[in-house]
Amino acid sequence: MPSNISSSSQPAEHAWIRRFETELGSATGPLSGLRFAVKDNIDVAHFPTTAGCAEFAYTPDSSAHVVQKLLNAGAKLVGKTNLDQFACGLNGTRSPFGSVPNAFSNEYVSGGSSSGSAYVVATGEVDFALGTDTAGSGRVPAGLNNIVGLKPSRGLISCTGVVPAAQSVDTVSIFASNVPLAWRVLQACMGYDPQDPYSRTIHLRRSPFSAQLRVGIPDDLNFFGDTAAEAEFEKALSQLKAMGAQLISIPYAPFKQAAELLYGSALVAERHAAIKSFFDQHESQVIEPVRHIIAQSREFSATDVFEAQHQLQALTQAALPMWLQMDVLVVPTAPTHYTQQAMQNDPITLNRHLGYYTNFVNLLDYAALSVPSSIRPDGLPFGITLIAPSGSDWALAEIGTRYHARTGLNKGNTAMPLQAHELTPPPTPLSESTVKVGVVGAHLSGMPLNGQLVERGARLLETTQTAPLYRFYALDTHPPKPGLIRATDGKGSSIALEIWEMPLEHYGSFVALIPAPLGIGRLQLIDGQEVQGFLCESYALLQAHEITAYGGWRAYQQTQTTD
Repeated sequence: MPSNISSSSQPAEHAWIRRFETELGSATGPLSGLRFAVKDNIDVAHFPTTAGCAEFAYTPDSSAHVVQKLLNAGAKLVGKTNLDQFACGLNGTRSPFGSVPNAFSNEYVSGGSSSGSAYVVATGEVDFALGTDTAGSGRVPAGLNNIVGLKPSRGLISCTGVVPAAQSVDTVSIFASNVPLAWRVLQACMGYDPQDPYSRTIHLRRSPFSAQLRVGIPDDLNFFGDTAAEAEFEKALSQLKAMGAQLISIPYAPFKQAAELLYGSALVAERHAAIKSFFDQHESQVIEPVRHIIAQSREFSATDVFEAQHQLQALTQAALPMWLQMDVLVVPTAPTHYTQQAMQNDPITLNRHLGYYTNFVNLLDYAALSVPSSIRPDGLPFGITLIAPSGSDWALAEIGTRYHARTGLNKGNTAMPLQAHELTPPPTPLSESTVKVGVVGAHLSGMPLNGQLVERGARLLETTQTAPLYRFYALDTHPPKPGLIRATDGKGSSIALEIWEMPLEHYGSFVALIPAPLGIGRLQLIDGQEVQGFLCESYALLQAHEITAYGGWRAYQQTQTTD
C-alpha cells in the first residue's frame, strides 16, 4: 500500500472519531435521515484509510462496496472511527491515535477492534456504525457498551474496499441501538459482489425458530473470576426461560478448541498475509502487541496451515450434531470487563479472555447477534450473544428484538428509552420471485406515478446512478415524464435513478401500464450491475428537450415552475 497519509488522517479531536467537514450521502432512500460512521479499515473515497497505522495510510479513489450501498440508500456518512491497529485486538487500547474508553466508564476498555464505532453509537453521536468482525470485534464492543452488534453470515456483506485482517473469515459488522435498525441496515447493504472472492449468495431463513425455542448453554462457562458477570448471565437465562425457551446444556469443547486455533495455530498466518508487503518492510512501525502477533506467523510452514485447517474441519464436524439438539447457542458476549490499565499490563492474556465466547464463530461459519441484557450493580453493561448456523440472521434478529424489548434498558449510554420497532421480514431471494426495476422519472418516490410501484408491493432499495452511457430528455407528456436513451456517440452521462424491488407476480401488470414511447430494457448502473429500467424510443426525441446536464429528473424538476 502506498504511504501517502495526509494531515486529515492524524488524530482528530477525540480518540474515537475523525469527522468529515461535510457529511456524505444522498437525500433519499430507505435509510434517509440516518447518520453513520465507519471503522477506519473501510474505504471512503478521497479520505485516508489508516487501519490504525499512519505509515500504512492510503487514499482510495472509491468507497468500499458496503459504504457505497449505504450512501445510495440515503444514509449520511459523518466520519471514520478509531480501531485496534489492523483490526488486531478485542479491547480498544491498541491504537497510536489513542485508546477508546468504555462509554460507561473511561477507566474500562471499550472492547475492540471496532472500538470507535461502538463508542459513537453508544453515546448517540450516530444512529449506526460499521465495524468489522474476525474474532469478535463486531460483538465484544457491543456487549461492553450496551448496544446491538450484528455479525452477519460470512459473505453476506461485501468486503471489497475493506483492509483485511484474516480475509477468509472477515465480515463487516453493524452497530446500532436496537435490533430492527441493525436489520434495516443489513438489508440495505447486503448482496453478492463478484469483486469479493469470499462473497456468496445466502438464502436467509425466513421464519422464526420454533415456539419452543431450544437454547444451547455451554457446559464450560468461564467468567475469569468475575462474579458480577456470572450473576448477570444467570439473569439472562431466567429471562430466556420466561420467554418460553428450553435451556439445554451442550459440550463446549469443540467451540473452545476452534476458538483457540484462531491465534494458537498456523491460522494466525492469515493475519500476516493480509498486510505482508507493508509489514515486512515496516515492521518497526507496527505497535506492540500487534507486531508480535503478526510476526509469529513466520514461524509456521505451509504444512502447519493445512494441519490447522484439518483440525478446524474436524471440529466443524464435531459441532454439527449439537444443532440437532438446539436452535440457538447463547453465550455471554464477553465474560468480564477489564480496566484499560489491566489490559495494558497483560495485553495478550486478557485480550484472549475477551474472545472466549467469540473467536470460534466465523471459523465455524455461524451468524451471531450481540444484544444488551442488563446493567451490572457496578454500572457496567452486560450483553449476551445469540449464535446459529449461516443464514439464520433474520431468525436471530427476531429473537433478539423480543429479548431486548424485555430488558427495559435505555439506548447505549443515553437517556433515550428503547422504543418498540417492527422487525421487517427478510427479502425474498431475488433469483426466485422478485425483480429489480430502475426508475428515472415519474415513478420516483414522491412523484405522480410512484403509486404504481407501491400498490404492487415494490420497495425502494437504493438511490444510485446509471453508468455514464446515457442521454436524458424531457418529453411532452402528461404527467411530465423523461426519456432515457443510450448514447451512440460515446458522449453519455450518469443519470440519477432509484432501484425498486417488485414481486415478480406483479411485474407483468406494471409493464402493461407503460405507454409508448417508453418501454422496458436493460440499464447499466454505475457499479457495473444491470437492472430492468425505462428506456425511450428515439422518434420521441425529435420534439423533446435535452436535460442530460441536470443529471436527473428531480434536479430538472426543481428548475421548473408551475402556475
